[in-house]
This record gives sequence, structure tokens and C-alpha cells, in this order.
Amino acid sequence: MTPVSESPARSAPRRLPRGALIGLAGVLAALAVVWQLAAHRLQREIVAALGPRSEVESVGLAWGGVEILGLRIAAAPGSGWPAADELRAPRVVVAPDLWAALRGRFGVRSVRIEDGYISLLRARDGQLQVLPALLGRRAKPAAERSGGSLPTVRIGEVQLRGTEIAFYDASVRRPPLALRLVDMQAQIGPLALPALDEPTQIDMVVVVKGSKAGQDGRLELRGSVTGTTRDAALKLGLRRVDLLALQPYVNQVAEGGVKRGTLDLDLAPTVKRQQLHAPGHMTLSRLELGDGNFAGLPRKAMVAFMGKHDRIELDFTLEGRLDDPAFSLNENLATRVASALGNVVGLSVEGVVEGVGSVVKGLFGR
Repeated sequence: MTPVSESPARSAPRRLPRGALIGLAGVLAALAVVWQLAAHRLQREIVAALGPRSEVESVGLAWGGVEILGLRIAAAPGSGWPAADELRAPRVVVAPDLWAALRGRFGVRSVRIEDGYISLLRARDGQLQVLPALLGRRAKPAAERSGGSLPTVRIGEVQLRGTEIAFYDASVRRPPLALRLVDMQAQIGPLALPALDEPTQIDMVVVVKGSKAGQDGRLELRGSVTGTTRDAALKLGLRRVDLLALQPYVNQVAEGGVKRGTLDLDLAPTVKRQQLHAPGHMTLSRLELGDGNFAGLPRKAMVAFMGKHDRIELDFTLEGRLDDPAFSLNENLATRVASALGNVVGLSVEGVVEGVGSVVKGLFGR
């Protein structure tokens, strides 16, 4: 009788040769050493770059990179900066770029700011100033750099979590108008500092504080911008923003002020070679006027219209050159916008041109 052959046993799982395991362990150890060296260098650069107006509770290595606790950068005395601090953050984590380190270069993979505070100033000429203590200095080679000089560095991404923005606008009044933007969630990058000579992607959502509790709005901004050339392709959205919080802008249109109302806006600005083109759609809801006129339209006509409608909608387009100090709007376009608003209310008033131009330039131009 022929014996029945047993089925072959399942083959044992393949194992890496011992030499391969040793080689892999060596590679991982080498990467860990490179990461440590990059993190230590990053720590030194951060301490040097923060400058004499900075205060920190501690700077050290942590899981993920260099951890900065209790960071504060004070505004320069006598500079006219409208806030006491340019930046505050209880915790910042800066992660080195490992692959840049392997190539012998200095880079930052990410910067994460948690529950921070940043103040911004829009000067009387319309220029936006951000962290002058850091971004207002020229880069120098490491051999020439002294304390407080900013190194040339590429940051892959800046993450803002729960950040508050204090936006001061000196272009509409003195002292500057203060707007509070809170609970910002944003990803911004890459950033080539301090040159800002490559496109930076922006993905931002933030709450716009209203004049009273329960009247907060929302701002969303997405797209890209290049700092040096100011080329941009952005999409901006505002939802239920309290008009009372924007009174200095609104007063340029509503001669007697606005007692109540909200603003919704969709704007898609693009800038190429200093030329701005920005189609937009604006909605004014639950509008209650003061004693004066609105955008050149008689108050009586506006009250009659708003008595039958709870909102005003209009389309417009901003056009102009950013290098023009006057930042003038295209007259033909302004006329079409004015006619559209006049048609909505049932009037044709030349004063609408100036009114609409003022508010739009006040909000988004110089």
C-alpha cells in the first residue's frame, strides 16, 4: 500500500538577513543623529533671531522639534505701534527640515503656534506691517550675523491654532481702528524668509468679532500670494459681519451712520504685474440707517426700499494698480456698479459712484 504523502508545511515567513537589519538600524541611527544636529542648530538660530525685544520662558528640544514656551515679542518703544506686543504665544513648536539637513542646508519643516496673539498694522499709506521685529530685518550670512539678525530660511508651513489677530487700520482714522479676529485656524506656506519671493499658499478661517455678543461674523481666505511682487490669486469670503464693527468704513458711504446691519461678501482678487482685478458680490442685510443718506441715495428712498426688502445685493469689480498711491478704481466700472445699485433701489443717482467707490476702497484698497 502506497503511503499517503503529507502536505508540505507552510513555508516560514521570510526574514531580513541579519546584515540588512544591521544596515537599516545604522541608517535610522544616522537619521536620528542628523535630526538632533538639525534641531540643535535650529534652536541656536531661533534664539539668535528672536532679537532683543523678545522674552521666552524656555527654549528646548521636544518631541517634534524645538519647543518655545511663554514667547513674547514686544513692540519697539516710540515706534508708534498701536499694541504693546507684536506677538505672544504660550507654546510654539518649530520642526527642522530633515531632508534639507541631509543636503547640508538649513530649513524648517513647520511652525505651529497655539493660542497665540499677533498684532497687525495697516499704515496710513495702506501698507500692511506684520511682525517688524522679525520680518523687518534683512538676512545676513551666518558668519556676519549678530544677535537679532534674521537668517535666510525656508519654512514649509506655518500652522496657527486658536490664534487672535488684533488688526489696526490707520488708513481710515487716527487712532487706528481696531478689529478683533479670533479663533484663527490657518495653514500658511511655504515662506522664504525674509525675501518672500515665492508663492505662499494661504488657507485661513477666523471669527470676526462684532460690536456686541452674539454678533460675530466669519472670514475665510484661500489662495496664494507672492510677497515681493504682490502677485496673488485669492478668494475671500465674509459672512454675517457686523456693520457696526466696520463703522469707520461704513461712514464713508452712510453719511449719517448705520444703526444695524450685516455684511456678506465674496471677492476673488488676482494681481499680476501690480494690476488688480477683483470681481465681487456684496450683500447688506437687516440694514437700519441713521439720519443721513446712504451711498448718495436719499435716506427716504433707502428706507422705503428696505421696508420691502431685508437685504441689498450688488455685483462689482475692483480694478487698479497697486503701485498707484491713489489706488483709483476704473471710472467706467464704478459707473456700472453705481447704476446697478441705483437700479436695485429704483433710482439713478450719480452720487452712488462716489459712495460705492469709497466703501470698497476703504475695505480693500488704499
